[in-house]
Amino acid sequence: LQAMSGSEQDWLALRPQEPSPSQCCGGGCKPCIYDVYEKELAQWERAKAKQDKSLLMEKREQSCNSVLNPDTFTAFSVSSVEQLTEDTYQYKFELPGNSSLQLSLGQHIVLRGMVNGLEVQRAYTPISPGNAEGYFEVLIKCYEAGLMSQYIKTWKKGDMVFWRGPFGGFPYQPNKHGELLMLASGTGLAPMLPILQSITDDEEDETFVTLVGCFPTFDKIYLKPLLQDLARYWNIRIFYVLSQETSLEKLPQSYQENTYTGRLNEDLMKTLINSCRRRPFVLICGSSAFNEDMTRYLKAAGIEENSCFVF
Repeated sequence: LQAMSGSEQDWLALRPQEPSPSQCCGGGCKPCIYDVYEKELAQWERAKAKQDKSLLMEKREQSCNSVLNPDTFTAFSVSSVEQLTEDTYQYKFELPGNSSLQLSLGQHIVLRGMVNGLEVQRAYTPISPGNAEGYFEVLIKCYEAGLMSQYIKTWKKGDMVFWRGPFGGFPYQPNKHGELLMLASGTGLAPMLPILQSITDDEEDETFVTLVGCFPTFDKIYLKPLLQDLARYWNIRIFYVLSQETSLEKLPQSYQENTYTGRLNEDLMKTLINSCRRRPFVLICGSSAFNEDMTRYLKAAGIEENSCFVF
């Protein structure tokens, strides 16, 4: 076998790496990481055919500007880390100048992490308003055995973290639905918050909202002060369903009348729907098991799939 020439080896080193399945977040992103790879591979093949490495440069320049982009990862600096519960953290990232992410409601962004030399990608929804200037915030639950969680737990102020996006989102329009019923489990609260904040910030938007937050215990409810503030608006109601609490007596008085113990089951779903002031359009976000259960209970309560949106 003829030894590879030095330049041949150089070109091989520049060849884009094919993504491994763990890198695809499965969120149906456009472009998906595989689309980005195809594009970069085609670019590499063109450059190699012409033996012109400068044709590879455009990709690099693009990722240096500090603007979020769906095709390339951009680095953002961690400006604060706040632990909310034993396993959930709120991370704040700096945006250059007074720029904002310009997300539409409920859109998610994709995080890239390196763990033991393996690249992993996961999707998260910022909880800060889409037009927040100079920063964005993300709510993340860390799992003991989670690959990405091991990486996230190392973050400290000043670290650079790579994101791309935005993707997905719920095409929310003010006053389009009489009432939104939001069913959120744990960090599934994230995509609901920007929508809630846009409704409370818009005096013309008279949409009623019933948010149902499902958590194991009272201590595990995230962002209580923010939720308490939102619940003061005339058109917002917030209920909690606490699967591991057995009695409401220990809860603060202000929580007792809007909290249920046990799981959100078919009967409780019917009760919640009957308490809505209008026929609701339903937003669902949680684990895949939670999303499936909720869709099933809604169907039993007579709410069809065209009146639901699952994040």
